[in-house]
Amino acid sequence: MNIIERIKGILLKPREEWQTISGETTSVVELYKNYIFILAAIGPVASFIGMSLVGVSLPVGGSYRVSITTGIASAVVHYALTLAGVYVLALIIDALAPTFSGEKNLGQAFKLAAYSGTPGWLVGVFALVPALGILGILGLYGLYLLYLGLPVLMKSPKEKSVGYTVAVIIAAIVIFVVIGAVSRVFIS
Repeated sequence: MNIIERIKGILLKPREEWQTISGETTSVVELYKNYIFILAAIGPVASFIGMSLVGVSLPVGGSYRVSITTGIASAVVHYALTLAGVYVLALIIDALAPTFSGEKNLGQAFKLAAYSGTPGWLVGVFALVPALGILGILGLYGLYLLYLGLPVLMKSPKEKSVGYTVAVIIAAIVIFVVIGAVSRVFIS
């Protein structure tokens, strides 16, 4: 798997890319090694640079920077929790499959959790300039990717895709709010 081609495919031609992904036999270890470890690092690294080296401009003048030690600790914790969060999300996607007439398949659920996270990881680059952080909202495209991928990878009927997607989104929100809260503890 070429990571650049996969990113382009999942972002620009998601319907076709999910069909391709569905037929692949990529292991969890391969997904971590060749995709998740790389993309999940974008946000924490950019955030460290943005908050510790660039800083946030204050309206009164000057700027605020997080200490290097705090920035590194926060980035490492956020990265580790994100890696764990992908796995937990895959477990939830797999566990919910029968509820929405889908097939339990942890490998497919893991691919779904990993590849639908692509936009969220890529927009992490905006943390390089903290003022651009609002552009992180573009990562919500991953929700659409999840919606498209559920019927293909988990074999759920299309008419149940909206409910399945909403259930997974709620689980993802809880997971990633916890990750954000825990990693913010290191900034305080």
